[in-house]
Amino acid sequence: MILLIAGVSCKKNKSHPVPSIAFDFQIDLTLPSYQELNNVGGWAYVSGGIKGIVVYRQSTDAFVAWERMSPEDPDNTCVEGLTPDSSNFLQLNDPCSGAKFSMYDGSPISGSSWGLRKYQAIWNGSNLLRIYN
Repeated sequence: MILLIAGVSCKKNKSHPVPSIAFDFQIDLTLPSYQELNNVGGWAYVSGGIKGIVVYRQSTDAFVAWERMSPEDPDNTCVEGLTPDSSNFLQLNDPCSGAKFSMYDGSPISGSSWGLRKYQAIWNGSNLLRIYN
């Protein structure tokens, strides 16, 4: 029993395999490259982070931003970042490991015990979305 508890607590103390880097920028939702974010369920790629960022609009007033570097690639050797699944827009796929993640909440679907690295996304209620870590 003690070994089981020790094993579980060791997992909790491990740091996320995707490094945390500092950045802070805004995107203008009126620009054509971010047009999909004007609708609930829309997503767009944004430059920033380590391998880029996927921004997803969860509801009329909530956005989430996910790092495209997979937690299954801690050495950042995969050339491609996470990409939305062509048949399920709510799923991000790791092209190298085959892991799958939820674009809605960042949780692992298969192939990983880690969720995605989340960045802060704050909408001003108009046309600007601030993304930062």
